[in-house]
This record gives sequence, structure tokens and C-alpha cells, in this order.
Amino acid sequence: MAAKTEGAEATIPAADRHSTKDRPLIVSTWPFGKPSNERALQVFKTGGSALDAVEKGINLAEDDLQNASVGAGGIPNAAGVAQLDACIMDGPTHKAGSVAALEGVAHAVSVARRVMEKTRHVMLVGAGAKAFALEQGFREENLLTEEQKRKWEQWRPKQPTPKGHDTIALLALGPDGVIAGGCSTSGVGYKLPGRVGDSPIIGSGLYVDQDVGAAGATGIGENVMRFCGSFMIVELMRSGMHPVEACAETIRRIMRKNPAGVDLAINFVALNKAGDFGAAGTGQGFQFAATSSSFSKVIRSPGITSAAVGPIGGNVVK
Repeated sequence: MAAKTEGAEATIPAADRHSTKDRPLIVSTWPFGKPSNERALQVFKTGGSALDAVEKGINLAEDDLQNASVGAGGIPNAAGVAQLDACIMDGPTHKAGSVAALEGVAHAVSVARRVMEKTRHVMLVGAGAKAFALEQGFREENLLTEEQKRKWEQWRPKQPTPKGHDTIALLALGPDGVIAGGCSTSGVGYKLPGRVGDSPIIGSGLYVDQDVGAAGATGIGENVMRFCGSFMIVELMRSGMHPVEACAETIRRIMRKNPAGVDLAINFVALNKAGDFGAAGTGQGFQFAATSSSFSKVIRSPGITSAAVGPIGGNVVK
């Protein structure tokens, strides 16, 4: 049965339209984004750039072995191998870097930044991405924790439909007005080897436009990448929509293109250059983190349907 739509065309309540004059401003997906935001804030305080703040903030999540959806400790694919996807984008230059199906290197977003800054390409994948990372001095390591190995061994004989999803998408508006963003994920739990979601795809999992703002996604990537969700949000903000309204309208448009009864399980965060920010999800309960020099908090966003958003971080496979 399809989840009930709660006023899909209604205006988002004023309480969900957040804004601040504080700079820097950092916004990210899920409650576990709050420590990453706070790490990004410290980077700004020590003179780092927006790109530095995005990268180092996401690195914190990538290093968290208890986070089963990002970096080291992420849920592996169906073959028992952790394959990571990530991207990063700079507002002023409109440059971007991306890696997909990266194995053996935990800081996927840092490798993506090297792709942006050290090559003439935007995206490297698989073995090529790993070879480039090692050439750039990144350390090869085993990303499969004993806990995730045990869970994979329990899953393998059963082989249920892969499920679970998540990303850390982190957006930053620096004190100088520079906007940057990044994403990192281990993707859907027990995915087919080589599967790539929206997270490393510029315009899907992340999009940054210095003239407007930035948007990032989390959830089931296939439902984002088919519609260039983050790009759509930025374009709606360009037309004058508040970020939370742009997130909600993008979800509504995607819903209208899907058969009735499909649970999209997607969520977006966004901010604009004026310091307006917000988030929205298909279901109720998606939480995002927002941090500035005067506050750091986790905020519940509005949902478009009555469905529950699911567990924090989404990517929980039992």
C-alpha cells in the first residue's frame, strides 16, 4: 500500500525554513553529521578553506568504525568487499572530483579531491581509482571490520534482497562566502559488486553553484540519480525557493514520476548563499545537522508522506 501523502503540494511550515547570518555555516545529513560539522568548523577557525572543511569533516565520518554506511567499517557488497563512492565540488571554480567502487582506501572524499586537483578528469572508478590513490600516497588498508565480516557471513547463505542506504553529504558556506560540498558512502548494503549510486555523481548526490547554493542527497541512490535530484534543488533555489521548499518540491516531482506505492526513501539537505538552509525527506523523521559559530544541532525535517524514514543512517542490515 502506498504511503499517504501529507499535503504534498502544501507550503512547508515557516518553522522548517531555517536561516542564519552566522558564518561559517555547515549542514550535513543525519545526526552523525554533527561531529563532522564540528570538525569542519574547527578547520575554518584555523584558517582552512571551504574545501578543507568539507574534506576534513567527512573524513571524521569515514574514520568511524561504528558508522556502517561510510568509509572504514561500511557494509560490504555481496562479495564481501567494501566499495566506496565519494565526490567533492568547489563553488567558485565549479570543479569537481569523484571516485566510485574504490577499494582499500578509507578516505574516499580525499581521493576525490585529488582527482579534482591533480588530474584533468572528474571521475575515476574501481581499480583505476585505487591505483591513483596509492600513487598519491594514500594508505591501503582492510576496510572490512570483523563485525561487518561476521554479518556478511551470516547474510551470505540467506541472500535476501539487499537493503539499507546512506551517505554523509556535507555542505559548507565559508566566512568569505565560498560554497563547497562533498559526499561519501559505502553504498547499499550487500549491493552487486560494481554498483554505483548517486553519491559520486555530480548533479545527483551533490551539486554546488557559487551563484546559488548547494544540495546533497542521502537514501536509495537509484531514486535520486535518475532525476538529477541535487541539481534540481539548486535550480529551484535559483528561481527563488527557500532550500527546504526546493528539497520538498524536488521530492514531489520525483514522486509524480514514480508508480503509486513505491517508497522512494530519499532525503535532501540544502543551503543557499544567503545562509538559508533546510532539509526534507519522502518520509517522516529524517534528521540533519546544522552548525555555525553560535550553534550546533540536529534538526528534524518535514516529510512528504506518512511513511517513517527508518533507522538513523538508513544503512542497517541485520
